[in-house]
Amino acid sequence: MSGLLILLIIVTVIIVIMGIRIVDQWQKGVVFRLGKLNREINPGFNVIIPGIEYVKLVDMRVRTMDVVPQEIMTKDSVPIKIDAVVYYKIFDAAKSIIAVDNFNLASTLLAQSKLRDVLGKYDLDTLLSNKDQIGKEVLDALQSPTDVWGINIISVEIKNIEIPDNMKRAMAKEAEAMREKRARIVKASAEEEASKKLTEAAKIISESPNALILRQLQTWQEIGSEQNSLIILVPTEFAQTIKSLQVEGKKITNT
Repeated sequence: MSGLLILLIIVTVIIVIMGIRIVDQWQKGVVFRLGKLNREINPGFNVIIPGIEYVKLVDMRVRTMDVVPQEIMTKDSVPIKIDAVVYYKIFDAAKSIIAVDNFNLASTLLAQSKLRDVLGKYDLDTLLSNKDQIGKEVLDALQSPTDVWGINIISVEIKNIEIPDNMKRAMAKEAEAMREKRARIVKASAEEEASKKLTEAAKIISESPNALILRQLQTWQEIGSEQNSLIILVPTEFAQTIKSLQVEGKKITNT
């Protein structure tokens, strides 16, 4: 009788040991009893019924899915290659096992399909200038189908858009032409502003002839300060005007 009791105790201990399941902090366990979903177990020490129940562990951490570069034809018929990465996380461990056979593969294939569908609606310029916005649109397209699988798409990042070499050369020429256009516009605007100022100065000088003479003298002074020697041929009328200005200045001084 005592031998049977000992044997029973040993069998019980073995069954208990076989039923122990340790779940890591980043995991969640899904328990199936006779092939049917029974419950979920949390991280830590857990016990199941061996032979009747079994556990499938699911990693609940954020994962990254590097989408295979996709050949896409844009709306303006430019062939490009898109490289993207998807960040996702499982929020329902049971659904990720029951609703889909291989959620990682299924998510990858779905991401490739949605990436082609969404990006094919835009032209090249829009893709290059609005990558973040388009990434959010791809995320929204992925979110609805993956909710059924217990997966939450966190972010879709478009890493690189590869453009054909001939398009790169064409875009470089276009950018150069735009820069040249802006430079010419700025130069024309400066010339227009300068012509307006010259017109205003001409009106002021026309009202006072002596102002033109003073301006000429100032110009000669600036030229003389830059050169050691300067020869100026002064017209007779100009010299007479200067003498008259000197005489008027002396009269004013004497008074």
